[in-house]
Amino acid sequence: MSAFNRISTPRVVVAAVALALVAGAGGYGLARLGSPSADPAAPAKEAGPKILYWHDPMLPAERYPGPGKSSMGMDLIPKYADESGEAGVRIDPASLQSLGGRIVAATRGTLPSGLTATGVVDFNQRDVAIVQARTAGFVQRVYNRAPGDLVGAGAPLADLLVTEWGGAQAEYLAVRRAGDPGLARVARQRLVLLGMSDELIDRIDRTDRPQTVVTISTPTGGVIRTLSVRAGMTVMAGQTLAEVNGLGTVWVNAAIPEALAGQVRAGSPVSVTFAAFPGETFAGHVSTILPETQGETRTLTARIELSNRGDRLKPGMFATVQLGATARPALLVPSEAVIRTGRRTLVMLALDGGRYQPVEIRTGREAGGKTEVLAGLADGEKVVASGQFLIDSEASLSGVTARPIEDGDMPTGDRP
Repeated sequence: MSAFNRISTPRVVVAAVALALVAGAGGYGLARLGSPSADPAAPAKEAGPKILYWHDPMLPAERYPGPGKSSMGMDLIPKYADESGEAGVRIDPASLQSLGGRIVAATRGTLPSGLTATGVVDFNQRDVAIVQARTAGFVQRVYNRAPGDLVGAGAPLADLLVTEWGGAQAEYLAVRRAGDPGLARVARQRLVLLGMSDELIDRIDRTDRPQTVVTISTPTGGVIRTLSVRAGMTVMAGQTLAEVNGLGTVWVNAAIPEALAGQVRAGSPVSVTFAAFPGETFAGHVSTILPETQGETRTLTARIELSNRGDRLKPGMFATVQLGATARPALLVPSEAVIRTGRRTLVMLALDGGRYQPVEIRTGREAGGKTEVLAGLADGEKVVASGQFLIDSEASLSGVTARPIEDGDMPTGDRP
């Protein structure tokens, strides 16, 4: 048996395997030396954020291992491992768009209008005339007047027979006929002190005889509110016979909600419309704000004075009052973007990279679909105007904390 044959087969196999390993290692080493990517200091390729699971924001309890549809038929969105509470919550832009989400920027502008309130026409209580008897007498005649009648200035109400004036008037006529101007002036002054008007004394001079019947008339025009004189009655000196309220101007008492009372000031211009006069606007101003709040409706009363040409405006009419607030620049966001929780007011701030963070804000006036932001948000920052409630739910589940007002920019009223 030859020497080759004396070598056992297992030893041959082991030697062959060893040679193959040495050759492979040498070839791999040469390949790494010749390859430019073999540098151990070269950075590894960055991997994207890890997706933990897929879910539907409307069904936070459901989690899925991959994309698809939820039990409600909505597209699932990914939940990434790097979504932390301090950096906001990540929402895929395509998913947000499929949910109807809109991103808008907070911009400066002015609110389109003030506030609208309802009102009721009332008499102008400053334009009231009281008709009284200057002396005691008997009602000899009335002129068929009644409360609610419209009368002009100087309209007669009743004729009074004043017997005690007869002697004084006869004495005055006797002195006047005597031709002594000094005594005549004294006698005339006595008639004035007894309550006679200059018109009555002039009539005595013209007729040269006593005038014991005097006509009680209205000093101003308007509506008779009260009338307490009747034929055959006796009246006393100083007794009120009638009350006449002028209609040249009227009041409109507008009910202002207590929460909006700070927007109304005395002297503010207003425009008033009435259902009785469609298409016509009456201009006026707030004369005063009554100092008492109505407990049942929690409203304040703003008194508006309007000119009433032709007596067209009748007390008791309903009115719609448009109060224009003072226009001033303000930071505005859509009202639908504001989330009111009861304890605070939030908006969802859109960050870079598809991330969103709740931000606490302080709001002011609201009109025309816009809300004024007083603090907590900067000009140009973008917020979610639709679908923000879904993002807010996701942020709550992820433990995302809202940015408080103190950590935000300065109040918007202080910005240039």
